[in-house]
Amino acid sequence: MKFLKKLLKVIVVLFGLLIATLYITDTDYLIKAVRTIYMRGYTTAFLDDYKKFDNQVIENGTPQPWPNHKDYNAAKETATLQTANKDWGTIAYVIIKNDSIWFENYYDGYNENSKSNSFSMAKSYVSGLMGKAVMDGYIKSLDQPVCDFLPEFCEGLASKMTVGDLSSMSSGTNWDEAYYSPLSITTRAYFDDDLAKVMNGLKVVDEPGKAFKYASGDTQMLAMVIEKATGKKLYTYFEESFWKPLGSENQTLWQVDSEEHDLVKAYCCIASNAKDFARFGKLYKDNGKWNGKQILDSAFVAKSLTPKFDPVYGYGWWLKKHNGKDFAMMRGHLGQYVIVQPEDNVIIVRLGHQKSPDAGIGAYTSDISLYIDEAYKMLDTDKN
Repeated sequence: MKFLKKLLKVIVVLFGLLIATLYITDTDYLIKAVRTIYMRGYTTAFLDDYKKFDNQVIENGTPQPWPNHKDYNAAKETATLQTANKDWGTIAYVIIKNDSIWFENYYDGYNENSKSNSFSMAKSYVSGLMGKAVMDGYIKSLDQPVCDFLPEFCEGLASKMTVGDLSSMSSGTNWDEAYYSPLSITTRAYFDDDLAKVMNGLKVVDEPGKAFKYASGDTQMLAMVIEKATGKKLYTYFEESFWKPLGSENQTLWQVDSEEHDLVKAYCCIASNAKDFARFGKLYKDNGKWNGKQILDSAFVAKSLTPKFDPVYGYGWWLKKHNGKDFAMMRGHLGQYVIVQPEDNVIIVRLGHQKSPDAGIGAYTSDISLYIDEAYKMLDTDKN
């Protein structure tokens, strides 16, 4: 009995020392990571993890439901799509044709109104908010220096960094996009309760505006720029600029670092559903117009959907040429996609628990082509 008491005492002391070490070394965010992710059996963020974080509610205005297409759900999923949906844990697959719901299906207990984490699809929204801030006169242009808003980035190479560089992933910072390493800055940013402190510690190590390097930190800095420029919380500006005007049917949530600091995790973490996510795809498909009103400048939309340095990325949007067609997409961790093909007036939305095996940061996984191909097979079958 004495042995067990001594053992328990040693364990308590060691645990206390471990906790103290985490705080001393400023890695106490790992406590939240362990509690939120790792102790639940996950090795990375998951679709419903928004329930474990602080969130800000973004209200919807007057709902504008998508109409159903005359051929609504007449086609059936191909066998290949059924297998992919099962193997990769799809929770929503929606095809929108001519601005009408042509096909929709939901899986694993989710439905059309179920919320799930957008992950990096949020980056497209933040880039759009930058364009909106320029349109509204809060930001002079994409060439305005970041230094005008964030004084921590006014020295050396950092002084050359522009807001456009942040949107096009060409900041030149030392951000390390590593999702599965508990010690990476990406993991720290996800769990730290003072995200601004994390961002202000970044260093610009390469000349900005010269090359594409996918970095979630760029979008987070861009959000901080927009907040400083507008004098508004990003979630407030988002609500009034896009969520309400686009007729979203449901309120949404945007994760923040903590109640105390109240900074949105702008590079990720909007909790919504497939058909409300699709609205932003329609806005870009229609050159920034919604119901005849110019919500976003058409020149900015065109610029966003044009490669800057790398053929796969513009300003906040992924770009892919497939089967002779140009596709633009919002894209998130674990396979969250809003895929747009303007000429065919088609939007494909897929949300799910995982994607096909990773091809590396900035590369396209094979599931993307599959979701496009199978949607077009279904559409072609319906024609016949």
